[in-house]
Amino acid sequence: MESSSAAVTTTTAAAMEVDATANPPRQPSVQFAQKPNFRPLKAHEISGGQIQFRKVSVPPHRYTPLKKAWLEIYTPIYEEMKIDIRMNLKARRVELKTRPDTPEVGNLQKCADFAHAFMLGFDVIDAVAMLRMDELYVESFEIKDVKTLKGEHLSRAIGRLSGKGGRTKFAIENSTRTRIVIADTKIHILGSFANIKVARDSLCSLILGSPAAKVYSKLRAVSARLAERL
Repeated sequence: MESSSAAVTTTTAAAMEVDATANPPRQPSVQFAQKPNFRPLKAHEISGGQIQFRKVSVPPHRYTPLKKAWLEIYTPIYEEMKIDIRMNLKARRVELKTRPDTPEVGNLQKCADFAHAFMLGFDVIDAVAMLRMDELYVESFEIKDVKTLKGEHLSRAIGRLSGKGGRTKFAIENSTRTRIVIADTKIHILGSFANIKVARDSLCSLILGSPAAKVYSKLRAVSARLAERL
């Protein structure tokens, strides 16, 4: 009796396995919701309908260059970025504000950075790249932040930064894909984060007294590594 019951149990289990393989249980279908597609909010919508302003001061030595290059500055800001711009002659500053058709609220800050870069001494052709690329910014420092120099020592340091006919400065710019402005004892660098770091290290080496030939050799190695990353 026991053997017969065991055989019946084995036969029943085998039949259940056959039925399970022949007719597997149906899995409930899972439907995923589609990703919502929202239109980008405009500047006046993000700020609750209020107009946002930015003001950029104009140094005395950049007032004449600003008048000459005004159309080159006005056209991309007004037509491409959809930002209103005007020159306040009494306060000697450039004023920017958003419009109802400004596509993004970040355009206002980009235009302010573009105008500020021009006031620091960069050409319009170089500074306008800040409107079209997000990873560009300006870093500024002074020679005394690296080393305290006075008199002729300071003059020689500035000469080492520029080089004969500006060769050293141009070499650093071309190797690191940056733009450098040397205004008295202040240095301004325009570029991406990694490129600015390389250019700043080279300029600091020159300030500390390294010869230009040694800085050139380091730049070749660093520029080769940067090219490999790209």
